Amino acid sequence: MATFARSAPLPKNGALVEDPQFQEIVERSRSLTQKILLSIPDTHKSCIHTETLQLNSSENGKLETMASTIGIPSASVLRVVSENSTLEDSLTGMYEGLQLHQALLSAVSSRLGNKDKVIELMADIRDLAIQINKMLKMAQAEPVVQPSPTPVALRLPANYEVQVATHLTLVQLQAFGQDMIRCLRPLDRSNEEETES
Repeated sequence: MATFARSAPLPKNGALVEDPQFQEIVERSRSLTQKILLSIPDTHKSCIHTETLQLNSSENGKLETMASTIGIPSASVLRVVSENSTLEDSLTGMYEGLQLHQALLSAVSSRLGNKDKVIELMADIRDLAIQINKMLKMAQAEPVVQPSPTPVALRLPANYEVQVATHLTLVQLQAFGQDMIRCLRPLDRSNEEETES
């Protein structure tokens, strides 16, 4: 018996989402996001040497005050495309969040002893931001120049703050990447029809 699963219809930009070129970019974006999510644990392990800083720890919430002291801004909350959130809004949030994480990693990378994995991660984030920007340009009725990312000035007086800033950036990037997957899923038509018996 065949079953069909269909994503909720997308308001306003339905025809654009169906466009094969747009679909190719969506698939590439989902793949890059998965690659980023899979590389975060290895990146964390390669550059975080403080034992109390664990990637998936329930203690991470206790570091909010430290994040504020260091100057780590929060990423914007991503919204799935719906009647209350446009495709453009969703893509803009993704693009801005990627730019933020790129800037945060750039700010800490020069202070890290082992930065190879961070540099690789930054390259993947840059590539993903390019893909999201392509979709954003397709979705905009009138072209809008995307603002260049604002450099992030972190207060990193000692190595411990560098470790905490890197740790918190990776924790935040992991959550942001999971939100991106959630927002990209309804845009991907390649998995729209599944046949199961």
